[in-house]
Amino acid sequence: MAASTQTDRLEFRRLAQLGLAVRLVKDCAAGWTLAGAALAVLQGLLPLAGLYLLKLLVDTLTRGLAGGDRTELWEHALTLVVLAAGVAALGVLLRNLAALATEAQAMAVTDHVADQIHRQSTTVDLAYYETPAYYDTLHRAQIEAPYRPLRIVTGLTRLAESGILMVAVAGLLMTFHWAVPLVLLAAAVPGLFVRMHFSRKFHRWQREQTEAERRSWYYHALLTAGDYAKEIRLFGIGPLVASWYRDVRTRLRGGRFRLTAERSAADCLLQGGSLVVVYAGYALAAYHVLAGRISLGDLVMIYQAFQRGMAAIQDVSGALAGLYDDSLFLSNYHEFLELRPRVTAPETPVPVPRPFREALALDNVSFAYPGSDRRVLDGVSLALRPGEVIALVGENGAGKTTLVKLVCRLYDPTAGAVTLDGIDLRRFRPEALRREIGVIFQDFARYALTARENIRLGDHELAPDDPRLAAAVRQAGAEPVIRRLPDGLDTLLSCQFAGGTELSAGQWQRIALARAFLRDSRIVVLDEPTSSLDPVAEYELFATFRRLLEGRAAILISHRFSTVRMADTIHVLAGGRIVESGSHESLMAAGGHYARMFMLQSANYR
Repeated sequence: MAASTQTDRLEFRRLAQLGLAVRLVKDCAAGWTLAGAALAVLQGLLPLAGLYLLKLLVDTLTRGLAGGDRTELWEHALTLVVLAAGVAALGVLLRNLAALATEAQAMAVTDHVADQIHRQSTTVDLAYYETPAYYDTLHRAQIEAPYRPLRIVTGLTRLAESGILMVAVAGLLMTFHWAVPLVLLAAAVPGLFVRMHFSRKFHRWQREQTEAERRSWYYHALLTAGDYAKEIRLFGIGPLVASWYRDVRTRLRGGRFRLTAERSAADCLLQGGSLVVVYAGYALAAYHVLAGRISLGDLVMIYQAFQRGMAAIQDVSGALAGLYDDSLFLSNYHEFLELRPRVTAPETPVPVPRPFREALALDNVSFAYPGSDRRVLDGVSLALRPGEVIALVGENGAGKTTLVKLVCRLYDPTAGAVTLDGIDLRRFRPEALRREIGVIFQDFARYALTARENIRLGDHELAPDDPRLAAAVRQAGAEPVIRRLPDGLDTLLSCQFAGGTELSAGQWQRIALARAFLRDSRIVVLDEPTSSLDPVAEYELFATFRRLLEGRAAILISHRFSTVRMADTIHVLAGGRIVESGSHESLMAAGGHYARMFMLQSANYR
């Protein structure tokens, strides 16, 4: 009983989402929606005029065959034909106008849905990107976004048009016999429920197969994306990956085909029953003609009305089933939009100190990623003062990059607090805090944009010709890179589009450094800032590093000890804890963890 009640509530919620579909279309294109509704009314009523003119024409011709004044009847018949042609021409015009309105609505809705998905994707926490469930939810929302809005619009238009036609034809058929419309309706209703049943089955199957669908997309990307092209060819694994793709697609295709075959079999049975009802109606109408109760024109009109009525009822049934199916998409779409960030602004945020005067501090901070009990950071405390440079070193997985993510408030600590001038970062607006931090991560982004746009993204509110862009290029030592580009800063840095060029890893790192330096921030975070630079370029960068910082505080993360030795304080992380802190000289003198790592690395150069 409880399961049945829960199912009923779910069905009610899905039906209620049909109202959301209507509101979605109306809000995105109110004017076109109004025009589409008016056109749907006209298209629904116009066929009745055609049916009635056909009845009059047949009756006129019948009278002529029975011996009436053929000249007069011919003129009357010709008038009826001209009127019928006018009705048909008007129908063509209305259909084209309706197609235009539908296309305009669909484009508006499609763009609105894409905007919502983009906004939500950039709003949710970084933590969501660490979980397969998020990617499943995003995939379900994205995969149908390009075509579902158009189906919703056309489904609503089709429902309105066919619904009006169905009511009008039902009224006409009731003049023949009151039970005829009810019989036609009864013949069509089972089809609606069967379609809704299979819509639920398809939706359930799709949710169960989301991860397999994403995996096939991933294999496709391996075979087609430039990031993997070298290794695919060098290791000769193209046929292997292609076989993985085919295996997944074969399983998915088999499951979808079985459901489609089941639905086709059910549709075949239902349509057979509908044909019996329709032709029984034809037989009844023929009997009434022979009995003299209706004219031959009435028979033709009823015959056409039967066809139009049955088609209208099936269209209404199909539109409702289609909208029900689309409501399942809307449930995926709204499931994605209902994801809520955990890193949020407080109700009454305080201003971020600018410039900060005391310290950016971690106080006994611990952190575990969502869904995991393992602490990546465990009781970490340190401080970064204005103008100071600190370095974080340690083996891979020690927690260095995670610590930076907490400083940028991409995550909140599991325990402890990160503060700026004694104020918990959770009391600031995240956007305001992040404006005070310039970051280059080890896996920095390489945008398929011009060099100017790549750098300007560090502070996109600056004008494209702002002189600070050139200053950032000088600070990052990127001037030689820009000079070699065919169009300088206006060169497209990608071969994905015409006229673009590609950079080496070291050149890209210069561009990313310029992006970090462009930001008017008081804290700079550099995660492996020289990992792709050659030794000469690295030396040149750090020979002037203090001057480049221009008094800003900095956090360096690097495995190169030649990079970190110039820091004021070096913190050594191991197992999520700070095990040593001090200057390069004091840590070397202590002979501990740092000294051992330094000696191991320097031994390679002896």
